[in-house]
Amino acid sequence: MAQKTLLKGRVLSFTGTPFEGEPTEAVKISEAVLIENGRISSVSDADSLHNAHPEAKVVDHGQHVILAGFVDAHVHYPQTAMIASWGKRLIDWLNTYTFPEEMKFGDAAYASEIANRYLDLTAAHGTTTMCSYCTIHPESVDAFFLAAKQRGQRVVAGKTCMDRNAPDGLRDTVQTAYDQSQTLLEKWHGIDRLSYAITPRFSPTSTPEQLEAMGALWAEHPHCLMQTHLSEQTDEIAWVRDLFPDARDYLDTYEKFGLLGPNGLYGHVIHLEARERDRLRQVDAALIHCPTSNTFIGSGLFDMAGLMRDGHRVGLATDTGGGSSFSMLRTMASAYEIGQLRGTPLHAAQLLWLGTVGSARTLRLDDSIGNIAPGMEADLIVLDLASTPAIAQREACADDLWEAIFPTIMMGDDRAIAEVWIAGQPVRT
Repeated sequence: MAQKTLLKGRVLSFTGTPFEGEPTEAVKISEAVLIENGRISSVSDADSLHNAHPEAKVVDHGQHVILAGFVDAHVHYPQTAMIASWGKRLIDWLNTYTFPEEMKFGDAAYASEIANRYLDLTAAHGTTTMCSYCTIHPESVDAFFLAAKQRGQRVVAGKTCMDRNAPDGLRDTVQTAYDQSQTLLEKWHGIDRLSYAITPRFSPTSTPEQLEAMGALWAEHPHCLMQTHLSEQTDEIAWVRDLFPDARDYLDTYEKFGLLGPNGLYGHVIHLEARERDRLRQVDAALIHCPTSNTFIGSGLFDMAGLMRDGHRVGLATDTGGGSSFSMLRTMASAYEIGQLRGTPLHAAQLLWLGTVGSARTLRLDDSIGNIAPGMEADLIVLDLASTPAIAQREACADDLWEAIFPTIMMGDDRAIAEVWIAGQPVRT
């Protein structure tokens, strides 16, 4: 007999995009969701589902909100141990903190320890899927995918490739980048819930020859995602201009080598020129907003309103460990604050959409995860809207559900995550 679980609560699902029209009109609130064999079977009123499936195990979450698990579209799991490192701009921060930590991931045991630690921490914060950079070491990729596979978790990841402007021991070559990436892709892509992403770190750390090789690999596997960084800081952009004097702009350093396409993920994208914005939209590339990272490292203010208005696909990300939190709730709060600084504050429905459906869309996974609808994979979280005394006293005087949810977005952390389900199984209760 099929295993069935009926979760009762305030079930939040998206029926449209809250960036078009009144945000709340894109949301439906139901009473219960039925999980069957790792997938969402039905969403409806509680009595109807209970009467139709009396054999289902019932878990009643009362007034808690049930929604899709958070999807983090840009992370560096190897930076887990050095998250929140003090006071550097991007290039100095990489040299001082990131690269020394990433040197350790040739050790398979250490890579496994951090991969499991990272997945524990993120699950505690309600993140059920993420797209991660690994290091140049194949061991770092194997460790991450194996840890996710053992948990039944849907993740995307890839070997980071860089053959210049990095320390000895943290550079590969044109050939090893291509060969190892291809081997890892063939080993892991499509296994269970795992997907491979071709991963040149960013133009400054790859020679033109390596970028060309990554473009060739992507052309051979166009169904895979490709992830990289673009226009994060002004001094980074100046560095790219020096390294690629013939390029029209930063994006051109990818485009000329076959690294621009509809399955491309471009992290940060803060200081885009008009041509870059137009080309990214034309090819339907994905743009990933990393607000806590952008403020922590002093990068700038992402143009959410303008990019969404122009029709870009935008996702949300913690950017661990440039980002200063593992929490997508904290990331949503930071996105709200950046929107305020630009004069375009985001509604709670828009923030939740960005951290679920929006990020799933950027990963081309919105047919499987990121929403609560029949047929979707059952990656779910349960939000306690009164998880701390400070949040509870604000929620108690809320006039509607959105006013009740917003304090949890702004002040919530792992204490707000009452339960997490991955592939239809509870993983944190």
